[in-house]
Amino acid sequence: MSKTDEIVSAAWLKEHLEDPQVVIVDCRFSLADPDEGQKQYETGHIPGAYYLDLNKDLSGPVCNHGGRHPLPNPTELASKLEAIGVSKDETLVVAYDDSRLAFAARLWWLLRYLGHNRVAVLDGGLTGWKSAGYAVTDRVPIRRTGTFVPQVRWSWVVDIEAVKARKDLPGVMLVDSRDPDRYQGLREPIDLIAGHIPSAVNFPWKEVTDSNGFVLPLTEQSRRWESISSGTVPEKSEVIVYCGSGVTACVNLLSLELAGQSGGKLYAGSWSDWCSYR
Repeated sequence: MSKTDEIVSAAWLKEHLEDPQVVIVDCRFSLADPDEGQKQYETGHIPGAYYLDLNKDLSGPVCNHGGRHPLPNPTELASKLEAIGVSKDETLVVAYDDSRLAFAARLWWLLRYLGHNRVAVLDGGLTGWKSAGYAVTDRVPIRRTGTFVPQVRWSWVVDIEAVKARKDLPGVMLVDSRDPDRYQGLREPIDLIAGHIPSAVNFPWKEVTDSNGFVLPLTEQSRRWESISSGTVPEKSEVIVYCGSGVTACVNLLSLELAGQSGGKLYAGSWSDWCSYR
């Protein structure tokens, strides 16, 4: 593996395509065209990879509140994981996309949220895989059987009431993961209201990788979060991360893990939930 156990390289994955204890998941998705990810998968994917859809598999039903991508029902997601051969605490799941980990990190976080730590993302995504000269296929793998009983880490998630109560407390760091112009309220392409949650600081999720989707060195991940332990924010601070709908925030949660700052919490509803009450 490359960098840490959270990241695998294309070369490592190529060597483990036939490993029965490795399950590969294609997480490609387009917010502009929700069917695009499935179509791309059917056209060509890493051999042996299964497809999980952000809307249908990695999110729950959308309601008036709760955001555009609520967390999925743990039992339902566990059943879908079993159907592609994932056994809790045994299978290594490797997630990939072609969007700088925007969707692969969502699956990475969800699996750990369900108590399964054996999960990694593919460095460089599908583009990096193909750039290395490795083949893709349109062949859909057969269904497999796994055993997955979720042990949900409920404390990893906060709702709007928790954010309201804790965002201004000393030692609490509220992180907005969106692009700077959305954070500043200069542009809002999706939600009805522009801006950010008061007291939030901006750590854009795209800073975790380079423009080709390769994760920046661990030293750079640590540098991003040095304010947590530098005295700007108390070392044992509570870090709450959000984005537009709880998806790309997971890229920052991955960055925190790489930086050795475990314990970040996800405001799952994120800005789309927050502004739904306005």
